[in-house]
Amino acid sequence: MQDVTTLSFMSLAARYGGPDVFWTEYFRVHGASRPEKWILDSIRLNPTPIPVVAQVIGNDIPALVRTVRELQRHPVAAIDLNLGCPAPVVYRKCAGGGLLRQPERVDAILGALRDAVQIPFTVKTRLGFEDVGEFDRLLEVFARHPIDLLTIHARTVLQMYRPGVRYDFIKRAVQCLKCPVLANGNIFSPAQARQVLMQTESRGLMIGRGIIRNPWLFDQIRASQAGKPGPTPSGRDVLAYIRALWEAEITPGIRESAQVQRMKKFINFIGEGVGGAFLHEIRRTDTEAGFWSICKEWLDHDRFMPLEPISTGLPGVVSPPA
Repeated sequence: MQDVTTLSFMSLAARYGGPDVFWTEYFRVHGASRPEKWILDSIRLNPTPIPVVAQVIGNDIPALVRTVRELQRHPVAAIDLNLGCPAPVVYRKCAGGGLLRQPERVDAILGALRDAVQIPFTVKTRLGFEDVGEFDRLLEVFARHPIDLLTIHARTVLQMYRPGVRYDFIKRAVQCLKCPVLANGNIFSPAQARQVLMQTESRGLMIGRGIIRNPWLFDQIRASQAGKPGPTPSGRDVLAYIRALWEAEITPGIRESAQVQRMKKFINFIGEGVGGAFLHEIRRTDTEAGFWSICKEWLDHDRFMPLEPISTGLPGVVSPPA
């Protein structure tokens, strides 16, 4: 996740169990690019035993080949090509999800990178740019190349993160591709993770935004798969997590309002699991004192918090818990 899966966030996530594998932020690749130092730091300075996959994004084949050869000099578990980023600033440059409009170009990029990558080579995609009807053509392209893993976010690029995740298309990929497939898109609870795995028959799950909201989620899913009870965080546990996030993400010398704004990037996800007016209040403060006052008002309790998305439109869910 861009501007999220930094070295500091990866280190913090590992304290709560963490994933089996981390993906870096994406390296932006173009004719004059060099691998960004701060992303390299998340590989070179990784203090955890969790392997790290280096993710690249771009459409310039010589530059991509040059970059992946350089990245392989670092301790990376694999090289991943991003074909799924739905940000307009990316897809308008025909990178990320924008490349899905040009299957022939994707075909050429995959061939060149497969030749250049001597370690596992993985790809992340969406179902198409505009319509899921594009997916069959993309599957034909993926099937032509010996990639080692395909992650599928089961939405189109233009769909962004709106409702309507099509897990049935992931199952179609599982059935017709030789490589393992990971399911991605709106994984937010152990029960829902189990359902997605059963429905898609995929080899595993990639989880992004859900882990910002609930850092216990990986361990909860592992426990669920093993038939054991998982972590059950309370409001105070969530409050402690937010404090740890604040410490991990603080920038020395940054002004107070900027630090609060930085935290809102994470709170926008966490707040989906708190509900009520929590997010409404947080979004309207720009002081540290105000930020913590709101967090304590809503989270300073010992009741279990599932941290699953809550519709703020539910009647009656308007006040902090008593």
